[in-house]
Amino acid sequence: MDKRIKLITLGLLLCFLLLFVQLNNLQVVQENSLRYKSANVYDDVTQNVLDLPRGEILSSDGTVLAKSVPSHDPYGYQRLYPKGSLFADITGYFDVVDGAIQYGVEATYNNYLESHVTSAGSLNGLIGQQVGTDTLVLTLNTKLQEVAAEALGGKVGAVVAIDPVNGDILALYSNPTYNPNLLASHNAAFVEKEARKLEDLSDPAASPLIDGATQLTYPPGSTFKIVTTSTIYDYDPHLAAISYPFLPSIVLPDSNVPLHNFDNEVCGGSLAEALAVSCDTTYSQIGLDLGGDLMYKQAKRFGFDQVPPIDLPGATPSQFPAPSTISPPFLAYSAIGQGNVRESALQDAMVTAAIADGGRLMTPHVLGRVIGPQGQVVYTYHPHMWLQATTPSTAAAVRELMLGVTENPAGTAATQSWPAGVQVAAKTGTAQNGTNACIDDWLVATAPAGDKQVPKVAVAAVVSGAGAGVVCDGTGAAVAGPVVSQVLTAALKYGL
Repeated sequence: MDKRIKLITLGLLLCFLLLFVQLNNLQVVQENSLRYKSANVYDDVTQNVLDLPRGEILSSDGTVLAKSVPSHDPYGYQRLYPKGSLFADITGYFDVVDGAIQYGVEATYNNYLESHVTSAGSLNGLIGQQVGTDTLVLTLNTKLQEVAAEALGGKVGAVVAIDPVNGDILALYSNPTYNPNLLASHNAAFVEKEARKLEDLSDPAASPLIDGATQLTYPPGSTFKIVTTSTIYDYDPHLAAISYPFLPSIVLPDSNVPLHNFDNEVCGGSLAEALAVSCDTTYSQIGLDLGGDLMYKQAKRFGFDQVPPIDLPGATPSQFPAPSTISPPFLAYSAIGQGNVRESALQDAMVTAAIADGGRLMTPHVLGRVIGPQGQVVYTYHPHMWLQATTPSTAAAVRELMLGVTENPAGTAATQSWPAGVQVAAKTGTAQNGTNACIDDWLVATAPAGDKQVPKVAVAAVVSGAGAGVVCDGTGAAVAGPVVSQVLTAALKYGL
């Protein structure tokens, strides 16, 4: 027994001695040559980037969204996107012809995806350098993404589902979209032809290459009343106790043009009544009572006029007019999400998520973790808050009012098909888009939304009247409502 212990001890000492010698050899004797050799490793990777495979991109459920396969042509490897257009807004594509990364996580996380000197995964890795690629595991769920695409049904618009507690993007889809496989072709003439098809020079914003969920903004209509309502509780809570007059329209200050309720409805009363039926005359008056300074301050707290920190390139800030630029009539319209207010589907999902999660606006993200070539976890995303949009008490109060939108028989989303036994807090929006006298239809919702319940998902959908197949009538509930209800129901069903 003593002899075996001595042999094991001797063996371990010998291993440490060899490791010590090799480390000194690398750090002292071969320092200069290795520095040159290391540079050559990176140079070779850069020079041969078109000949080397890229790492895979996977959904949270393990579905392959992007991979490289041998192409048997001068380029070496072909980039493939097995789900085609379904995840185009997320993956982007790798343009081999130009050697450029285009859009999506292909661009954001290129350093992981391209061949590079990898982190050590074993003792051997400490001694010798290795070149390989990493695998990205995203937060998006394939089934939920399919539901989002099917629910949108080819209409121009976007849908975003987010986990309010950690900022995970569970689904993100917009239409029109494109097939990234066509733009990753090795045939330069073919790629140029396909790219021209996707570029609408008469309206660049209509190009499928533009991510309609993160890069396009629309007038949000009455979904913005969530921000207006939170401004009341945070800065002027006495307004929450006022019963506003029942009116079909009001004449705004410095204007002789009346502001009408939708379809000339007569509405007013308490804040709960006004939000449930989405009363424009009441909320435009609330905006005037609050004033431009407070409205702008609250919009900023929710992330307006700032680039959303999502890990996808090109996200566009949503807009709320600065106090110095807004007159009373436009302030009244801004309080109901019209005028100069513009919002992306991502931003509206984030606003809803903040109300769901006690006022915390978590940083939205699509990356879950990075897996090294030897199966080791290289990086794990750690959720963190971006902004404290409002207080927990205000968030709770607003969420309670949003329950009236679905539970009050007169609520604008009361007729939607919501999951049985689940409380859903929602808000509709029906906005004139100002470009062709048509309508942008919205609905946002979060669930479960009961007191002290942990929210699982927040969903926002916009169906735009600014493109082909325009929607020139309808309401947020009728047009965008089914999209949100299907996505929200599926998210709860899949336990995301």
